[in-house]
Amino acid sequence: MSLSLSAQSYATWHTGDTSDVPGENVLPGIVLAGGGGDNDQAMQWMLSRAGGGDVVVIRASGSDGYNDYFYSELGVAVNSVRTIRFDSGLAAHDGYVINQIRNAECLFIAGGDQFDYYTYWKDTPVEDAINYLINEKRVPVGGTSAGMAILSRCYYAPSGSSLASGEALADPFHPSFELLGKDDFLNVPFTDNLITDTHYDQRQRAGRHVGFLARLAHANNARSFGIACNEYTAVAIDENGLARAFGDYPEYPEDFTYFLQANCQEEFLPEVIEAGVPLTWNRGQSAVKVFALPARPTGEGFFNLSDWISGEGGEWQNWYVQKGELFRVFDTGPDCAEVLNATPTAGGDESLSVFPNPVQNELRWLWRGNKKVKSIRVVNLFGQLVLTAEAGANTLNLEGLPAGSYFIHFHAEGKNITRRFIKS
Repeated sequence: MSLSLSAQSYATWHTGDTSDVPGENVLPGIVLAGGGGDNDQAMQWMLSRAGGGDVVVIRASGSDGYNDYFYSELGVAVNSVRTIRFDSGLAAHDGYVINQIRNAECLFIAGGDQFDYYTYWKDTPVEDAINYLINEKRVPVGGTSAGMAILSRCYYAPSGSSLASGEALADPFHPSFELLGKDDFLNVPFTDNLITDTHYDQRQRAGRHVGFLARLAHANNARSFGIACNEYTAVAIDENGLARAFGDYPEYPEDFTYFLQANCQEEFLPEVIEAGVPLTWNRGQSAVKVFALPARPTGEGFFNLSDWISGEGGEWQNWYVQKGELFRVFDTGPDCAEVLNATPTAGGDESLSVFPNPVQNELRWLWRGNKKVKSIRVVNLFGQLVLTAEAGANTLNLEGLPAGSYFIHFHAEGKNITRRFIKS
């Protein structure tokens, strides 16, 4: 049974049981879809985590196109699907609308214009309701195109024309960078300092995405991160931060997803980032490390957002910008502490060993270099200092340090070496 209802500030369509069913064994998860069309396998993954409960779709244009698709076409049983279309910001304060969202066991944000979502929902009960679903009720939440664009701690929501890659790289403070927000809208797990992008290769958005990362790193003095999807692909992130990519690769060779991170060198910020001046973010041809993961029908392969190094089934690449031009270097390996155009020094990588790795409470190292170590610093994923060690020491107590991925920087005379380790 399908029902529709219209009010002055919103319209709603309902398919299925009208009673509220809480669902059983609901699991959290985030689905980020690149737009251009929906991937059935990713949507099935999302619906399967709803425990047979109620699905709510929110949007600012269109109508009930997801109702039958979610309710009966994917083969995953749910109690109902309700679409709510926001026709003005007034709906974000409507009690009926808020209750429907908060009662959902699965929420999906349709495509459209993310500026509408920003203006309608930011700092309203809808923002609170979405964050409640993600972080307290812990239900699966997904979004496609504009919906994906707002499902991260950082976001891009332009009021006018969308920024093109050439504009972003020619002027990293171009007016169309308007509304590049951070930590003031949706609180999505595993997306600290992270910004998404969609329709990626189809609309040649890699350059602007790197521009986003450069701006965020520069503004916050912290490493920045990104997730990008091509059209018809989607990334599904489980409660442990394991991300799988769904698409139709290799039948469609363009079905790729990308995981971007500013390099883990101690000096990671762009070399030239000024208004009206082309961006240079080179850092030894290693400014941004990228894990390019083919999106396969089974979701085979993964990337781990809890450490930003573990992955299978994809390829590591280096991306960098020189005077406004984006370059890509393929098959580089995951070690972002090394730079591609560095001049080799005596001892090289073999001058330092760090162990055990992963480590629990005590990290040890063996330095074989000829130069005396001057300082030892440990930073987190975002490049923020968390610990230091005496120059003559060979152990470091990690008790009290949260589990996660870290970098230890050794500074010797004329030589800097970085190692990544995982605190378990």
